[in-house]
Amino acid sequence: MAAPKWDDNSAQLQKNLSRVLEHLVDDADRRVMPHLGMAKQWHTMAMEGLDAEGEPLLIGRFRGEPGLEMVGVEIGGIKGTLPWDVAAALEQFESRLQNVVRRLDELYPAGADLDTDGLQAVINLAAWAHSDWVRIHPFANGNGRTARAWANFPLVRYGVPPAIRLRPRPDDPYGLACAMAMRGNWKPTAAVFASMISEAITAPIARTSGRTAPKTPRAKRPTKKDD
Repeated sequence: MAAPKWDDNSAQLQKNLSRVLEHLVDDADRRVMPHLGMAKQWHTMAMEGLDAEGEPLLIGRFRGEPGLEMVGVEIGGIKGTLPWDVAAALEQFESRLQNVVRRLDELYPAGADLDTDGLQAVINLAAWAHSDWVRIHPFANGNGRTARAWANFPLVRYGVPPAIRLRPRPDDPYGLACAMAMRGNWKPTAAVFASMISEAITAPIARTSGRTAPKTPRAKRPTKKDD
């Protein structure tokens, strides 16, 4: 039997993404410092047993690396970072992500509750990480699901449910927010994520208990989809 295509919503892909989420949650719970190697590992795990259009070199490797020096991407008429600039863009991404995480770790050590400002800071970090990854588009394919993994990582690290599903791609207004992310604007994504997180927190409690659920934790369209 032929392997499922890497863009199909196959049972194999769903199994792979479940493993990615489990791995992500474990690292976030252990307060592992985020780094670019995580994304390569997530990407490789997500593509296991799938047909990468006959190009296994595309799995777990960034554009601009050996063999991918000339691989460009374009989403909705907007080009991703040029392949020869991807490495520098990712270095800046990693540095900023780690700096913000260090500051949040100091303010909210493991087990601490988020206040209003902390919750907003975590949502903003998740939205920025997701949006900047989308803007850079470092992989030849699978950037959307990897960006959503980056979004969930800071949520779980600071005690928020991993509310951003990896696949299938969330419905609009998520797609519209991604279009803005390609233009360097992460704020629409923050608004979308805030709504997703609120729903993830309240819905299970409301369904199972019949009680009034808390609204939040304690508070101080691209034309081509690359998922």
